[in-house]
Amino acid sequence: MIRAGLLLAAGASRRFGADDKLLATLRGRPLIAHAADALRATPLDRRLAVIANPALTPHLDGFQVLHLQSAAQSDSLRAGLMALGRPDRVLIVLGDMPGVGADHLRRVLAAATDDRPSASRDHGPPMPPACFPAGWLDRLTSLTGDRGAGSLIRDLPDDALIDASGRLGDIDSADDLATWQGADP
Repeated sequence: MIRAGLLLAAGASRRFGADDKLLATLRGRPLIAHAADALRATPLDRRLAVIANPALTPHLDGFQVLHLQSAAQSDSLRAGLMALGRPDRVLIVLGDMPGVGADHLRRVLAAATDDRPSASRDHGPPMPPACFPAGWLDRLTSLTGDRGAGSLIRDLPDDALIDASGRLGDIDSADDLATWQGADP
């Protein structure tokens, strides 16, 4: 079985301000490093990062890096999936979710089956990180806009949803970053 990790990090960070939020420092490291480290510690055969800012590349050792212009999430997803080919499983992780660790990623990866994806759950609807089997990749590549795979995972059964215990928040603004600075790692 070939398992691939896909790190999506090509957004425009418009709500964050002029700087790239993925290079902002969180607990002494760039934000992108938190997601990259979690993926590196997850048993995968391949790791691909889709990025818009070449300055992120030094934080992505062990990843194949695909450069895109700042893009909608579905564009990044489609480009990443095309570059990966047809692995048996694709674990999708967003670069701005620093609370997601390798243990959570391993559980999401293990919960996917040949017929059904798995996803994360916190206090709301299912969301990434999510893992998709090869049979669902065409559905992923047909998505459009900046909504990602939410429509594909919203009706998953409970046994396909991995509880994240309050760790699924993302960083969209400087205020979000300040909140995460004070949160327990």
